[in-house]
Amino acid sequence: MSERTEQRRYHHGGLRAALLEAAERSLRERGTEQLSLRDLAREVGVSHAAPRRHFPERQDLLDALAESGFRRLGERIRHAVANGDADFASRLGHATAAFADFATENPALLQLMNATKHQPNKAEVRLSAERAFEPLVDLIREGQDSHILQAGPYEKIGIILYATINGLATLINSGLVDAEQLDELTEAAVQQFLKGTAP
Repeated sequence: MSERTEQRRYHHGGLRAALLEAAERSLRERGTEQLSLRDLAREVGVSHAAPRRHFPERQDLLDALAESGFRRLGERIRHAVANGDADFASRLGHATAAFADFATENPALLQLMNATKHQPNKAEVRLSAERAFEPLVDLIREGQDSHILQAGPYEKIGIILYATINGLATLINSGLVDAEQLDELTEAAVQQFLKGTAP
């Protein structure tokens, strides 16, 4: 395929989106180690050099995947909070369930997201992660202001909730707990969280 044909086929960022979509599919099926720019180029039907216009190195693609994952996660959490009931516990439950669903639907992507955000010089990924969890942080602060949750550093309370739900997702993703129990366990976890962090 000529470069001109490639440009026509993937104009206005179409190639970047196609590569990210193919990369996520590869990540889900074969894991991070098998992800190859050359294989992705072949899959989307462009020359092996074409992906390097958007992702000069393989790590650039992985970083973009992590950012994309956090953006999608944030959208799901925001949607869950916005469409939940007015009750605080209900909104917290919806937001937490959105995270749990994403974590069990995208285990390989979530693993990449968590690994990438803690690497040095990954400011964009860390910022995407912070934005993704902003709705939950806002809920925790609201709970503190309303005396539903105990006062203190909201990060500490947030880590407890995150670790609990992330732990449940890990148990399900590893096959140690039946996936059908996710909703019930998430709801129970939220209830225990509310009791444990009450003033």
